[in-house]
Amino acid sequence: MKRLFALAFGLLLIGFAGVDSRYVVSGQTGAWTTLFDGKSLKGWNIVGDANWEVADGLIQATRGTGFLVSPVSYGDFQITLEFWVTDDANSGVFLRCADPKTLTAMNCYEVNIYDKRPDPAYRTGGIVDVAKPASMINTGGKWNTYDITAKGPKLVVTLNGMPMVDVENKAHDRGPIGLQYGAGTVKFRNVRIRTL
Repeated sequence: MKRLFALAFGLLLIGFAGVDSRYVVSGQTGAWTTLFDGKSLKGWNIVGDANWEVADGLIQATRGTGFLVSPVSYGDFQITLEFWVTDDANSGVFLRCADPKTLTAMNCYEVNIYDKRPDPAYRTGGIVDVAKPASMINTGGKWNTYDITAKGPKLVVTLNGMPMVDVENKAHDRGPIGLQYGAGTVKFRNVRIRTL
């Protein structure tokens, strides 16, 4: 009887160890790092002349053109953020940028925020010249959430919980993150990243 009890107790401990191992496995990826503290533009390099400012715990711009660029380069990562734009906004989240001083859709992956793009093929939710969005979601006038994963050549974009892009592309493997201002009113908050 004691042996049976010891065996059952051992299996129970193994079961608990299995529960704990889930956390260990997820802990193998990097911890979440907040890229915007809600108080300043500290931790971002400014490229261009967009009038980036911090107001009410968010980053916003309303004129000029340009980017906020992370000083750190990332290879495999997951980034989440919230954005609010006017209907006429042109913005985006640039990934793995080859040149941190000149960001383009050719030397970075551009996850677009541009509902009224003249060619709607790569509108909001798509990756410009790489993958069209699976759905047409208009984002103007409300808060929206991007969840973007880049792991090796695999790129996955989710917009407001909806899958938009799941593609493989080997054009860019590492580089900083850029938040773009091109037109309209653009606001970002809750910007965070973790390495994979």
